[in-house]
Parts: sequence; C-alpha cells; structure tokens
Amino acid sequence: MADAGETSFYSNAVDYWRDVPPTVDGMLGGYGSISSIDINGSKAFLRKFLGEGEGQTGTACALDCGAGIGRISKRLLLPLFRSVDLVDVTQEFLDKAKTYLGEEGQRVGRYLCSGLQDLVPESGRYDVIWIQWVIGHLTDDHLVDFLRRCQKALRPNGLVVIKDNVAFEGVVPDEVDSSVCRDLSIVHALVGRAGLQILHEEQQTDFPKEIYQVHTLALR
Repeated sequence: MADAGETSFYSNAVDYWRDVPPTVDGMLGGYGSISSIDINGSKAFLRKFLGEGEGQTGTACALDCGAGIGRISKRLLLPLFRSVDLVDVTQEFLDKAKTYLGEEGQRVGRYLCSGLQDLVPESGRYDVIWIQWVIGHLTDDHLVDFLRRCQKALRPNGLVVIKDNVAFEGVVPDEVDSSVCRDLSIVHALVGRAGLQILHEEQQTDFPKEIYQVHTLALR
C-alpha cells in the first residue's frame, strides 16, 4: 500500500469512528443485541487459560485494544483482571468509558488514545492483550509489527487474543469504515510472520447468520 493510500486508510477510519455514537450499539455497528453472546463466548474461551498452576495465564493486568467505550473491559476484562488498560483511536470514546465503566473503572490503569499502528505497549506489563474487531484497521505489515510489540509486552505465560471477523476467501475491503476483512489462512500467515504460535482457536457460535464468521485465536 502506497504511503498516500496508507495515510488515507487510517485517516478515513478515524473520520468514520468520530461520527459513531459512543454507545454499545455504535461500537457493534447496530448489532448491540449480540453483545452478551459475544462476551459469554469470550469468557468461556479466556477461562481455559486463566488461573493458578503451571503454564496458566495470570490475572494482574489486561490491555483492551480498540476498546471504544469499554464494552469488553466492563463485562469481560475488569471482572477477570485486577487492572485493565484501554487503547482507542477516538478520544471521545475513552472519555465516555470513564462514566460507562462505573465504579469498576477505578481499576483502569491507563487510557491510551492511539491507533494500534503507533502503539508501543509497555514491556512485560500484560497477562492478556485482547484485540477484538480492530485488526481490519491495520495494514498487513502494521499488524505483524504490532503483534511483535504485543509479544514483548506480555508477562510470563501471557496471551495475545485476536477475536475478529473472518472472510470466506481473500481480503474483503470495507469502504464505509476503511477496514479490511481477511480470511483465516491470511490471519494465520500474518500471525506466523509475527513469530507467534496459535495455542487455541475457535469459532464464535450463535451469531446472526448474515454477519461474518467470527474466530478467536489465543497466541503466544
């Protein structure tokens, strides 16, 4: 992707999200009704790894990437981790998160306003880095670089989790929000390029038939 094209790919996405209402429905593109199904699936997935014992992932600190108003932080991460950091490209969403998260928001360590292509997470800080419905906003090279930075940001036995839409074949661009949807083999290849292993992968069930399949991958 040429520099000019790359620049507009990112700036168009920023413009799109700036006009989205800071609500759960806004975060989910009008599919607010699937939020509970999504969270329950994620919780079951994550619980396979968390806990005491050899090789298990700790619960000190998580990073919510593309956090929006904190939908995932509120219902998935804050109940499971002692502290959570939120990163999003839209400052208005992070401002809204401060009220949306309520009392539990006191356990948020940092609100980071940044695109993931520019984010350098603190080394060795996170047990889990949760990346949901946002990898489509990164170019292939930026996604690989970001995943490498995430790996450095993990604590011992930490996990990077990607949960995202999966295309049937190839790469499907979305002009509306300036993103792409990749097929699973492409996601696997990019994860491999970043030097990460896939520990576990599953498809989210019970989503509406008309939306993309959603897959969750645990990486280390």
